Amino acid sequence: MEIELERTFLAKHIPEGLDKCEYREILDIYIPINSPHPTLRIRKRGDVFEITKKHIANGNDSSELIEHTILLSQGEFEEFSHIKGKRLHKNRYFYPYENRVAEIDVFLDNLSGLVVVDFEFESRGEMESFEMPDFCLVEVTQDEAMAGGMLTGKSYVDIEKDLEKYDYKKIDDKN
Repeated sequence: MEIELERTFLAKHIPEGLDKCEYREILDIYIPINSPHPTLRIRKRGDVFEITKKHIANGNDSSELIEHTILLSQGEFEEFSHIKGKRLHKNRYFYPYENRVAEIDVFLDNLSGLVVVDFEFESRGEMESFEMPDFCLVEVTQDEAMAGGMLTGKSYVDIEKDLEKYDYKKIDDKN
């Protein structure tokens, strides 16, 4: 079990140099398929395969999650990948920013145009004192509609109304 401290932002634009950063292609399958916000995720991240269950640690504060992860073999992942679940496909870039690493998710397929930025922290104080980078538009950590489990299985058109309240503009990925 691991507690994850993170803040999530919508990108304003693709930051300069992202195309030169290391990245991993990620395929997520969330189950159960009939849940509005599934909490069980089967993931292929590059050549790493895992199954993860997440839940909120303290009340409604989604900046602090309890995460249980089990590594899988490629064969186990391939077996699980046949499960009927909600799918999400993206490239995750590891972008250096002020002595930390921003995880920048550039969504593919049906969610193309959405770019989300995550920062993880060692302590709550570090997390609370962090200032949003200029390549970010707005913080969406507490916006359930922007959570991975809620985005899965949707298209950009499905989430446009959620993005309008932030004046988010679809980002064309040149990477």
